[in-house]
Amino acid sequence: MRRAVHGSSPEQHRAGEPVRDLASRVGRTAATGRRRVLAPLRDLVRRVERATPPDRDRAIDALRAVAIGGVVLGHWLVTALVLDSGAIRVASPLRYMPQLAPATWLFQTLAVFFLVGGYAAARSRGAAAGTHRQWLGARLGRLFRPVGVVLAVWSVTVAGMLAAGADTVTVTRLVKLVLSPMWFLVVFAVLTAATPLVARLHPMWPLMTVAVIDLVRYGVGGSSWVGAVSVLAGWPASLGLGESLGSVNVLAGWLVPYCLGAAWARGALRSRTAGWVLLVGGAVGAVGLVVGAGYPAAMVGVPGAPVSNLDPPTLAAVSFGLAQCGAALLLLGPLRRALRRPAVWAAVALVNLSAMTIFLWHQSAMITVTALGLLAGEALPGLHTVPDGPEWVLARLGWVPVFGLALAVCWVAFHARERAPSGKTRLANA
Repeated sequence: MRRAVHGSSPEQHRAGEPVRDLASRVGRTAATGRRRVLAPLRDLVRRVERATPPDRDRAIDALRAVAIGGVVLGHWLVTALVLDSGAIRVASPLRYMPQLAPATWLFQTLAVFFLVGGYAAARSRGAAAGTHRQWLGARLGRLFRPVGVVLAVWSVTVAGMLAAGADTVTVTRLVKLVLSPMWFLVVFAVLTAATPLVARLHPMWPLMTVAVIDLVRYGVGGSSWVGAVSVLAGWPASLGLGESLGSVNVLAGWLVPYCLGAAWARGALRSRTAGWVLLVGGAVGAVGLVVGAGYPAAMVGVPGAPVSNLDPPTLAAVSFGLAQCGAALLLLGPLRRALRRPAVWAAVALVNLSAMTIFLWHQSAMITVTALGLLAGEALPGLHTVPDGPEWVLARLGWVPVFGLALAVCWVAFHARERAPSGKTRLANA
């Protein structure tokens, strides 16, 4: 009896046909499922592309998205909620592992946000037809409209926690964690309101202000110098002249990148040379101040540290911000080329349209995941444990996608509050 090709009998071929048919049906079903999932995404990409003005500089939005992403990831990676004797305290891996300080140079991206903010505000104000008050009201409305929702939700949450017998210290710490990033909104609002005044201000002026205040606070003589100034000025020592001088840097420090953005809007900083000067000069200045002048290496605040580069901004932080601004300017070309791809642009555009929602709710997302993790009945590594070793860092990286999922839920629930009252979605560099 003749054998079938490759030594298989006709019976074996017929037996294999149902298996092949089943595999074919599974393949067709999977392909159909992929098309059903991808079709809405493709439609979204097409709608975003159609809604984008042809003269829009998409790289500006990319820089803003990078800045927001850096802030969110930075907070998620350097903020730990540790269970301590039944209460929750806030801890930072930077306190236990100072060797991680260079990582903060990647995630502290606030200078880029103020650079883009100065650019957008200067362009918007120059093109606005109404009065300054009308223009400012529209911009601040977009900035603060979502804040009311956060405050309302957390007011109810706090009331519920206290009614359930939650520890008041824990509640206070959680509320502070949610509200503390909002200092940024206040500073940004003040600079926005002052745009007509600072739009032509040279960045060197606020930079020199920061330098002089740092010299008084940390220079030769340090606290004794501040004390002498207090005596000469008749300032009561109890009021803390050093802290009062430092508060000036909160505005002056962030005014440096904001003024750079306004200069960029006027047509300056267009050459790659300008970008390289800012990048190299700022980096050399920041490294020199850290290595030679004793400034902290971490570009964020570290609990328990005697000096913070961020609260208020120091000359080291401002120099670092100059380097960031230079890097941002140098990346414009590559970003513009990458954003020609509709899918990449759609992702960036959606982040920009929800920037305030992401910023305002990212801490709440982390807190929610941490609270739900308590249901496990034990401290979960990277979530409730002390951030004192590499194991915590690895575990924390595993929790970041979970934080992202919780933030996505917050986005679904609250992003509509970021839209204009008319309900129209705007795509504009301003």
